[in-house]
Amino acid sequence: MTSLLIEQILNGLQLGVMLFLMAAGLTLVFGVMGLINLAHGSLFMVGAFAAAFVANQTGSYLLALIASACAAALAGVLVELVVIRRLYQRDHLDQVLATFALILIFSEGTRMVFGSFPLYLNIPEILSGPISLPFGIEYSLFRLVLIAIGLIIAFGLYLLITRTRIGIQIQAGESDREMISALGVNISFLYTLVFAMGAGLAGLAGALVGTLQSVEVGMGEPVLITAFVVIVVGGIGSIQGALVGAILIGLVQTLGAYLLPIWSTALFGSQDVGSILSSMIIYILMALVLLIRPKGLMGGAT
Repeated sequence: MTSLLIEQILNGLQLGVMLFLMAAGLTLVFGVMGLINLAHGSLFMVGAFAAAFVANQTGSYLLALIASACAAALAGVLVELVVIRRLYQRDHLDQVLATFALILIFSEGTRMVFGSFPLYLNIPEILSGPISLPFGIEYSLFRLVLIAIGLIIAFGLYLLITRTRIGIQIQAGESDREMISALGVNISFLYTLVFAMGAGLAGLAGALVGTLQSVEVGMGEPVLITAFVVIVVGGIGSIQGALVGAILIGLVQTLGAYLLPIWSTALFGSQDVGSILSSMIIYILMALVLLIRPKGLMGGAT
């Protein structure tokens, strides 16, 4: 029981850091630009398909990861220049409708290029197989590497936002975009950079998650919904909040799916109640956080 619980905690942590890669870009875009971008999940999908294509052509997983981030960032730049730039001064309904249209365009375009059948990414041989942990636990080495990659990127992104000139400009753009523009900062370039950064992180997340499951059209939309829950719980515009919220949501979702059916069986003799609650638990958590802290756990933090 103890080993299974620890394994589920590790699974929750791995899910959390992958959600962070999605949520970090989403919270930056919404916090700095005030833009609701429903197409963020499509950039996740673009990264996964780019990685699968490059891996199949070259056999290199590292090149596939690089391609995923670059392809999604390039797609993000094109989307920002062609579509998103026209939406900054529009209300949120226009933003929702336009970015929803982008979901359909990306989905059908991807289906035309790659077809309707899923693609697959193989775990690199050096990272395949289990690794022995304390308490006699055999755990996937690749999943541990995913956790490490996510935490390293989180730390690097935190340093970028808090310790660099461009990071200070991003924070200032979030607080007062008119003033920073008046001080000579090219706000259009800053917006494009932030959007490309968020898209690249989403694309990388798509490649990493796509290695654990199939790469298919529409794979980004379910993750996008959870990523929105993450930024609401963590606090919109906060990188620290995105990390805390992502890990919290990852752990709650994973442990809820594992423990609630067991408790439900013990209490009611059936898994049905636990299964229903496990599908709702992250939304219940979001509601509780908003009741206590309407701006999220770390709303207003960096």
